[in-house]
Parts: sequence; structure tokens; C-alpha cells
Amino acid sequence: MYNPRFLKVEGHSYLVRDTTTNAIVNTDKKGHDQYLALKRAKQKDIDRVKALEDDVQGLKSDLGDIKSMLGQLLDK
Repeated sequence: MYNPRFLKVEGHSYLVRDTTTNAIVNTDKKGHDQYLALKRAKQKDIDRVKALEDDVQGLKSDLGDIKSMLGQLLDK
């Protein structure tokens, strides 16, 4: 009886089914690497935006402190 370990998934040249575990396996290493690079780039952008938001929040707080100190000076 012919029973290969991996069977090609119809309509997807880069996918195979493992007949032992019934799992679908991606055999497209280049595509997977591109996906990981894109994921890292998106995460880097998210981290950059978060850092900028934190900086803006810090500047707002500092500006509030400065306004408060100016108000105290003007009251004297």
C-alpha cells in the first residue's frame, strides 16, 4: 500500500499534509521568512509609535508643571 508521509494540498503548491499527525505544513521557507520580516517591521513601528506617545505625554506633563510654576510666580 502506498502511503507517503506528506501529501500535497490541492490548490496550494507550498502546503503539504503530514499523514501521521494530519497537520498542514508550510514548505515555503522564503514566504515564511518574508512574513517574519514583515511582522518584525510592524512591531518596530508599533514600538516607535508607543515611544513617541510616551514622549508626548511626558512633554504634556512637563508643560503642566511649567504652567503651574509660572502661575505661582505671577501670584507673588
